[in-house]
Amino acid sequence: MASTLDPLIAHLIAIELRLITCRERLAAHTDSEALHDLRTTVRRLRSLLRPLRGLPGIDRLEDGARALGQLTTPMRDREVLAAHLLEQGYPELAYPRQQAAAAAFTQVARCSQLSQLLNLLSAIVPLLRTAQRNGVIEHLGRMVDKRLAKQHRQLRKALADPAHDRHRLRLLIKRVRYAAEAYPEREPLPKGMAKALKKAQEALGDWHDHVQWLRRAEEEPELAPLAAQWQAAQDEAEGRSDKALSQLARYMKK
Repeated sequence: MASTLDPLIAHLIAIELRLITCRERLAAHTDSEALHDLRTTVRRLRSLLRPLRGLPGIDRLEDGARALGQLTTPMRDREVLAAHLLEQGYPELAYPRQQAAAAAFTQVARCSQLSQLLNLLSAIVPLLRTAQRNGVIEHLGRMVDKRLAKQHRQLRKALADPAHDRHRLRLLIKRVRYAAEAYPEREPLPKGMAKALKKAQEALGDWHDHVQWLRRAEEEPELAPLAAQWQAAQDEAEGRSDKALSQLARYMKK
């Protein structure tokens, strides 16, 4: 039991510290990657928690992580779009969105969702230790292994579906990839698979960005002139994602 619970607790403490650091970076506006790092940390926390559903305190903690992720998604989307517009030579379109993104930094640093998540993280370690002493947690390693295996089966099934949903595949790939990083002692990936997961996630992420931007172009007239360019880039990203997914499917069959 301790051999499974101890690494888990170490991961939870490390995530709590990273979130505190991200909060301070956001509050001080130290760098443009603070929001991205916060969201990545929250995503890793959710990957750590998903196989633990049902344990004391875990469901509330997962709800807290989900709430913070939902709050920050549109903020991060706006930040990514602003950076893209600036890179493509449209500062007049980028600057207002950059200013809105910067204002969001302070909002996130002070938001109740982040405060609540940090409070829940502070409480979870003693709660898990108490559950361990009282014999509430049993066969933890076996439970984690079973749920990680289920995530792999879901991804294999989705990859084998000719009519696969790229949005769902992107989500399933993130789950498997970050779960492997969260539980390296329980889920070592086959050689080359970690790279294949990352490549597929990046290709799908590029495709997803252009899908989002095309939707914005329909709602924000000043972006409409970029729609044709974005459509071509989306088609190209879709082709890259198909190749990356085919390669990943071959690794998943091994």
